[in-house]
Amino acid sequence: DDDNRYQIPLSNEIQLKGHIKIVSSLAVDNAGARVLSGSYDYTVRMYDFQGMNSRLQSFRQIEPSEGHQVRSLSWSPTSGHFLCVTGSAQAKIFDRDGLTLGEFMKGDMYIRDLKNTKGHICGLTCGEWHPRTKETVLTSSEDGSLRIWDVNNFLSQTQVIKPKLARPGRVPVTTCAWDREGKRIAGGVGDGSIQIWSLKPGWGSRPDIYVGKAHTDDITSVKFSSDGRILLSRSFDGSLKQIILTGTSVEKDSTTGGLLCFYDRTKLEIVQKVGISPTSSVVQCAWHPRLNQIFATSGDKSQGGTHILYDPTQSERGACVCVARAPRKKSVDDYQPEPVIHNPHALPLFRDAPSRKRQREKALKDPIKAHKPEIPMTGPGHGGRVGTTGSSLLTQYLLKQGGMIKETWMEEDPREAILKYAEVAVKDPKFIAPAYSQTQPETIFAKSDDEEEE
Repeated sequence: DDDNRYQIPLSNEIQLKGHIKIVSSLAVDNAGARVLSGSYDYTVRMYDFQGMNSRLQSFRQIEPSEGHQVRSLSWSPTSGHFLCVTGSAQAKIFDRDGLTLGEFMKGDMYIRDLKNTKGHICGLTCGEWHPRTKETVLTSSEDGSLRIWDVNNFLSQTQVIKPKLARPGRVPVTTCAWDREGKRIAGGVGDGSIQIWSLKPGWGSRPDIYVGKAHTDDITSVKFSSDGRILLSRSFDGSLKQIILTGTSVEKDSTTGGLLCFYDRTKLEIVQKVGISPTSSVVQCAWHPRLNQIFATSGDKSQGGTHILYDPTQSERGACVCVARAPRKKSVDDYQPEPVIHNPHALPLFRDAPSRKRQREKALKDPIKAHKPEIPMTGPGHGGRVGTTGSSLLTQYLLKQGGMIKETWMEEDPREAILKYAEVAVKDPKFIAPAYSQTQPETIFAKSDDEEEE
């Protein structure tokens, strides 16, 4: 079939959303299980095909360097770690779950010779992990150098590479790449040149291959072919040199949006164009060999996403897995109890004794405690309140006011009040004396001491 001669998986498409600005970097691990997308919103989002459903949400979001755009992401050969390059001068290494393992050293910006600094002194532009060695990474920077690092030593680089320049100065290195075997390094320099270095004993900064005017503008990407025979490059000058798959930018006053363009490698003829976004440029793209799925990032100042193109009949795993896994619909019988939170330190037993000042402030806010007691009323009283009386009960007050209770104990002497009953008790005993009247012996009183003395 001539229409599908190149077997490009284009029949279906999904989009990984979440970023609020343009997605500038993309990395898919070797197994095709996890996708990393970095954006100008300073964050990296991590997607896992096996854990995603059709909502296509990221399982983790990290901010590598606060206030710095993410420019490049790269997985290690074992896919156990990844390199993150931002606009800062220090690249970072993360593990597969997004936890920070280390940050490379920053150089001394006051040392003029870049070979004597222990790290980059300006913002990074690109970075890539060695394709075979899990301890080696490569970075390029605006300070005009490429550096090779050992991930086991974050304090200093193992090699500094200074590109060949037509005249002395500091020209940024805009992009870099390893070849498939990790034996050569390619760098795109700000003067439009492409330079290639071979890693061999005693090698230095002099490039083995120097292409002086490869492009007339900044080089945005370089990639080696799988057989290592062809180097692919892309630039702001609008030209494509020896490239198979590339994305295009949106130009002013143009009706065409961001495209994915496919070229025949031997003839360099365009074979397919795919529209990705009508208003946004395509920044990064990748065709994963195992999944047979095409990834393309795009976005603008307000949103960003990663488009994934696939064909259910030709592609494997990846997007095919999570799209088929639709989210479960909620049932009316679903019930989830509220979690019981145990916080023993909130109990009164564990609390510190409140200060007196705080107790006073609390008492002032209490309407009952802060209420001023009412002054006792004098006189008959009004408004439901009883005036000052000698009695405490309302009933006694009313009876006394009506003349039914006469209190005489306050005016008379207590001794006299008791003695007035003595004469009555002798004449008419009521309780004790009548009970013993028949058996009571005759009382004999002792004589006074006065009589004995006489």
